[in-house]
Amino acid sequence: MSIFVVLILTALAWAAFHGWQLPNTLRYRPCQGRAWRSTFPTASRKDIRDFLSVLVSAFALRESEKLHIRPDDEVLGIYRAVNPTRSEPSARELDMLAKALRDKYGVKLDEVWHEGLTLGALFQRVQQARGKPVAR
Repeated sequence: MSIFVVLILTALAWAAFHGWQLPNTLRYRPCQGRAWRSTFPTASRKDIRDFLSVLVSAFALRESEKLHIRPDDEVLGIYRAVNPTRSEPSARELDMLAKALRDKYGVKLDEVWHEGLTLGALFQRVQQARGKPVAR
C-alpha cells in the first residue's frame, strides 16, 4: 500500500512540476531569438525579452521558455497550444494579457485584436506605443 501512495505522490509532483510548460510542439523548438532580431532589427534584446515575459506570465508558462515563441505565432495559436481541450479562449488568460499590456506599455489589446493577431504585430504595436522605431 505504501508503494502505491509513493507512486501517486511522485506522479502528482511530476505533473505539478511539468504541467505548466509549453506544449511539445513549442517546447522543443530551438531558440527563436534570431527570428525576433531579424524581424525587428531595431528592437533591443531586452525589449523583446520583456515583451515575451509579459506573454508567458499571462499564459502561466515558464519564463525559461519565452524564446521558443516566434514572432509569426498567433496569440490564439499559443492559447490553443497551451489549452488544446478548450475551444473558446478563457477570459482569464486574455484578460491577464490585456491588463499586462495596458499596465506595462499602455497598449489596449481590444483596440488591436483580431482573430489572426500575431505576436510580431502585437510587439510592433508595443514598440510604436513606446515611441521606438519599428523596422519590419
